[in-house]
Amino acid sequence: MQLERLSWFPGHMTKTRRMVTAELGNMDAVCEIIDARIPLSSRNPDIDELTAGKRRIVVLNRVDQADPDMTKKWAAYFRSLGYAVIEVDAKSGAGVKQFAPAVRALLKDKLDAYEAKGQVGRVLRVMVLGIPNVGKSTFINKVSGRKTAKAEDRPGVTRGKQWVPVDRTLELLDTPGILWPKFEDPEVGIRLAFTGAIKDDVVDIEELAMRLMDYLGRNYPRAIFERYKVTAEDGDDGWALLQKAARRRGFLISGGEVDTERMSRILLDEFRGGKLGRFTLETVPEEPS
Repeated sequence: MQLERLSWFPGHMTKTRRMVTAELGNMDAVCEIIDARIPLSSRNPDIDELTAGKRRIVVLNRVDQADPDMTKKWAAYFRSLGYAVIEVDAKSGAGVKQFAPAVRALLKDKLDAYEAKGQVGRVLRVMVLGIPNVGKSTFINKVSGRKTAKAEDRPGVTRGKQWVPVDRTLELLDTPGILWPKFEDPEVGIRLAFTGAIKDDVVDIEELAMRLMDYLGRNYPRAIFERYKVTAEDGDDGWALLQKAARRRGFLISGGEVDTERMSRILLDEFRGGKLGRFTLETVPEEPS
């Protein structure tokens, strides 16, 4: 599939939208998990409309793989929109202990009102939303200290809603990941494919790797030199850099031709695994939208 025409909207995501709408009235707040490497591209733009009027907390996940200076700027940006924000690496658990206190701070007026009515200990319910493969289930598992939510490193694993208790007075509603019908900006689909939020079997893996190598060559040439011992010279596009890296790794097929498909899979795996360094692929908008 050509990346410019990428679309992704399986039937279960339509069902999830209906479930989110039906359950929202029972929620005290909504938690949105986003990928700190692509904070805008990893947000479903429909979520703002779906959850209008609800208190919001944004969890910037995978901060261990993102540029730390850019993460601070993104956190400030989301706070400027009125959201509570925490920064975490769900895989290791770093930062997840901030979550429950952040929710209670966000809902302090509601908790005070409950206390005034003698309803101390009333359970807070938070809906957790996020696109596929953004680390939502891993985050829930770490926050709750159990393995209730199914977590796999591929999109579309969580299929139905699941209630997960964090402690005696906080429960999370896990939901399947929702993407949207069409990407208005083709670059959004490409960034999602870089991070694995879109299944590799619906994209051209070599085209995707070529685009990633092109981006790295222009913006982070030192990273590809340190990892692959490849120097980005004037005039080198992503394809040229991919071929150079394949040759350096000794990925050759019959006739001495370089195996760019193998190199493409290695590049994407190493980028997604954080082995190339810490990158944020989007800059903060100048004005909050």
